[in-house]
Amino acid sequence: MTLADPWVGRSIRRVEDPALVRGDGRYVGDVAIGMETARFIRSTSPTGVIRSIDGPCYTAADLDAAGLGEIEAVIHRPDFVNVRQPLLARDRVRYVGEPIAVVVGRSPEEAEDLAEQVIVELDPDDEALVHPGNGDTNAVIEAQFATEDIEEALDHADHLVEVVLTSHRQAALPLETRGATSEFDRRTGRLAIHASTQAPHIVRTAVADLLRIPEADIQVVAPDVGGGFGQKLPLAREDVVVAWLALQRRGSVAWIEDRSENLTASWHSRDQVYRVKGGFSADGDLLAIDAEISCDVGAWSCYPVTWGVEPLMAMGEMSGPYKVGNYRVRTRGESSFTCPVAPYRGVSRPVITASLERLMDTAARHLQMDPVEIRRRNLVTDFPYTSVTGVVHDAGTYVESLDAAVEYFDLEEFRNRQAESRTKDGPLLGVGISTFAERTGYGTLVFATRAMGVTLGYETVTMTMDPSGYVEAAIGASPHGQGLKTTLAQVIADQLAIDASQIRIVHGDTDRTPYGWGTFASRSMVIAGGAVHIAAGHLRDRLAQVAGAVLEANADDIVFAAGRAVVAGTDVGIPIAELARIAHHHTERLEPGTPSGLAVEGSYDPAGTFSNACHIAEVEVDPETGATTVTRFVVVEDAGRLINPMIVDGQVRGGVTQGIANALFEEVVYDDDGNILTSTLMDYLPPTAAEIPDIEIRHLETITDATITGAKGLGEGGTIGAPAAVLNAISDALSHLDLAVNEMPATPERVRALIRTHEEAVR
Repeated sequence: MTLADPWVGRSIRRVEDPALVRGDGRYVGDVAIGMETARFIRSTSPTGVIRSIDGPCYTAADLDAAGLGEIEAVIHRPDFVNVRQPLLARDRVRYVGEPIAVVVGRSPEEAEDLAEQVIVELDPDDEALVHPGNGDTNAVIEAQFATEDIEEALDHADHLVEVVLTSHRQAALPLETRGATSEFDRRTGRLAIHASTQAPHIVRTAVADLLRIPEADIQVVAPDVGGGFGQKLPLAREDVVVAWLALQRRGSVAWIEDRSENLTASWHSRDQVYRVKGGFSADGDLLAIDAEISCDVGAWSCYPVTWGVEPLMAMGEMSGPYKVGNYRVRTRGESSFTCPVAPYRGVSRPVITASLERLMDTAARHLQMDPVEIRRRNLVTDFPYTSVTGVVHDAGTYVESLDAAVEYFDLEEFRNRQAESRTKDGPLLGVGISTFAERTGYGTLVFATRAMGVTLGYETVTMTMDPSGYVEAAIGASPHGQGLKTTLAQVIADQLAIDASQIRIVHGDTDRTPYGWGTFASRSMVIAGGAVHIAAGHLRDRLAQVAGAVLEANADDIVFAAGRAVVAGTDVGIPIAELARIAHHHTERLEPGTPSGLAVEGSYDPAGTFSNACHIAEVEVDPETGATTVTRFVVVEDAGRLINPMIVDGQVRGGVTQGIANALFEEVVYDDDGNILTSTLMDYLPPTAAEIPDIEIRHLETITDATITGAKGLGEGGTIGAPAAVLNAISDALSHLDLAVNEMPATPERVRALIRTHEEAVR
């Protein structure tokens, strides 16, 4: 490769990695060394009325006396129940792990000792409602959407096929647990907060509001963040309390969550049941979808996206990548005496996709059709396509990715092996297909339709070139392991015709970056990438002005290549680094009115774009134990222009791994009394490398005009598609027994129980 070759499309190594590999990364735990330590006293009961709290601690009464506010996550719609959340439990506890009080010690050990001295007495609480005073129900949001002719379409369908799918809740399980430090500067009166967060600007705004101090008095820094997956997007009550403690004590206070706290008291995910009915023609055309969706959203709403995020996404995107003209969805979110639920990689879409793909396989079996053919008949083929709920799909390859995956996988060869294995009483082999479309990179217009108290969306970048010709781009997005520094540098390098090593990406520091919404929802490459593309274009224009003045040419005639600005059609040029020096140190050489320096800004706020993919999973099921092994996994995906194919593949593999975990392994379990049974990694089962096969990836590239870079988001796609493929594969393996799996995770116990029902029936 030479400097003249495009940077976009290269699999260059991530610039983020060397420091992490050397052990030179800086995490919140590193910042916390030497600070006073906060330790939270948490409820060991799912319910109870707080009778007394005794010991060397701070309680809700102390926060109330200081005039602190309460967290309020709002959706402005009549079916939403708004509840204000105290920073520490005030009168009642509502889940195991809820923070009741906090102690501060000079060291972690002293904090542990102090925590053991705190005695909390709870009286029994027979209240069945999580939040009394909001009617006689625990429903916190109930919404529905229906087309006018839905009943007629269902009545006239040749076949009605129904699937009931259950997804049990998971934990995000980031390698680095949550944590925050807060340091009060007595000279300036400012707070410096370091937090393991995906959205530092949101943290700053919320902390300032709740502590009732100016945002200008707070700096929030997200240093290296060891994974988030959505769990570190919502505001943590603990972060606010730690900030208040630093103010009270006029010093430095740290809180680092342990693994048990993370599993017990950090945001959980996706506790949902979908009842989906499809009306099909005799030829297998999907005429109508009728769905009822129930989401357990836990005890409290999460700020800023609220506990409506999963039910409402399920309602709006239930049709997936399929052509559906008639549609009815009723969705309901219910609070419970469990840990609150927040967005987790993919939000509701893994369950949406699993429901639809199980519906397609079930319908194919019912109609005696090929599962590939029934999908091919119903996938969207004409773009742009507006779904029945008004969501616009830009150009994609829904059928093409299906066909490419099936051809690459070689289904015919698999069916021969499957049949042979059954005749020899070998392991039960199965194959499962999952097709889906992932809505990515959407801005304020989409978020505005959700009517939240905070409208998210746009991203802004400020970009400067210093006198040496190096570029610094400060972004509002805040990555936590995705390789965004590398990919954004590639976009900028192409725009300015410089080496990517001359570019620095600054993020995660509210003192140094423009206001932004952080990193989540497969948005950063699309929106932050668009913003840096625009800003780099502005910077190129400024450099062209300088070059025009120096080279005595029209700025419009300046072209950039291989680190030089050249007059088009000539060999007259000047190095870009020399232009940078002139722009800063010799402004007398420029035309009158030319701005000094090289500082620009770019903002981007797109309507969004759709990635799409097809996943195929091959499994072996042991009929004696019910254990499932994923033996092969194929992905054919289309995420538009690939900025860095190596990073893309890493995102896909990580997402598929989490999707397989959803399908087979991970489950947060509560007993009937609301006590959590999976509070350690002895009980909660994430997969290891031994359980994940080599993930075979093939790419299609639809260069969309819905984004300025042609790129689409893909961070959540692996997690969205994989569970459906695995469930379909297990069901295929059991199909000769007339069994199907519609519950995840499909643990050995659950699969074995299904097989046992068949064995008992044939005795």
